[in-house]
Amino acid sequence: MGPHPAVAAIRLAVRRVLHDVLTDLTPRPDGQQPLVLVACSGGADSMALASALAFEAPKLGVRAGGITVDHGLQTGSDLRAAEVVVRMTALRLDPVESVAVSVGRTGGPEAAARDARYAALDEAAERLGAAAVLLGHTRDDQAETVLLGLARGSGIRSLSGMAEVSGGPGRTGRYRRPFLQVDRQTARKACMVQSLPVWDDPHNADPAYTRSRLRHEGLPALEKALGKGVVEALARTAQLSRDDADALDAWAAEAHTAVRDESGRLECAKLYALPPAVRRRVLRRAVVAAGSPAGSLFARHIEEVDRLITGWRGQGAINLPGRVEAQRQGGRLVIRQG
Repeated sequence: MGPHPAVAAIRLAVRRVLHDVLTDLTPRPDGQQPLVLVACSGGADSMALASALAFEAPKLGVRAGGITVDHGLQTGSDLRAAEVVVRMTALRLDPVESVAVSVGRTGGPEAAARDARYAALDEAAERLGAAAVLLGHTRDDQAETVLLGLARGSGIRSLSGMAEVSGGPGRTGRYRRPFLQVDRQTARKACMVQSLPVWDDPHNADPAYTRSRLRHEGLPALEKALGKGVVEALARTAQLSRDDADALDAWAAEAHTAVRDESGRLECAKLYALPPAVRRRVLRRAVVAAGSPAGSLFARHIEEVDRLITGWRGQGAINLPGRVEAQRQGGRLVIRQG
């Protein structure tokens, strides 16, 4: 008799990702087996991922380890992290570590915690020589991310949600998300049938957090109004949007050079001739290259710069995040740090 359908689904998802990692991997000069880490909070999604990795990795000649990040945001978080280490060790993951971080305030509590977490995971992966780090984001997480992007009005890239591979160029990124086509309930069911203990983070139910409100109020309201299938439709929207955004980004990368004069300055006439979606991407690339932090640059900033091309009325310089300034001078668009 085979494994429970939920267990089979998560194992298949992990097996596919491990095959991709091995395909992308350059063999280690020391001949040692590649190491793949799972980022595990102790919740159902990441515990299901840890168990699937522990089962599949040895069959493919991969070492499986685990990292849990202690954000220090709740009383007893260090004890909770220690428990997660014990659980991952019981799954025979090795190495297993708990990493404590200090969460700042930049960008709000959710963004600050995310930045601290990824910095810790990056450091651990570098230090341990990991080929990849697996993250337990599910199809439900993807749907929430799409809705958050829609609310921000940041364009098609925001609607593309989380990538299956990120943290590096193309398919070779460090972070892999095997569960983007697996729903949250399947992960929880897999833990239940395997008798895996899970921890439900109280922050996930705290209405002070935007994603929590969306999860417990927003999505249920949408499903009540529109019927079941909203989560699947949003996840499908993410993939379609990502394909479109990737194509437009590739076009903009080519146009980025073509719209410059011999001295490398942006020519307004050539920018004007581009389709708006491509032109705005070229402008965004130029602004970021000038020193504006990508995370602080919103659609409204690029729209203001775009008006220097499409709605020129002699207006003055546009001030942008990172002390970057954009202004039109003699048919050229000058973007520089002030």
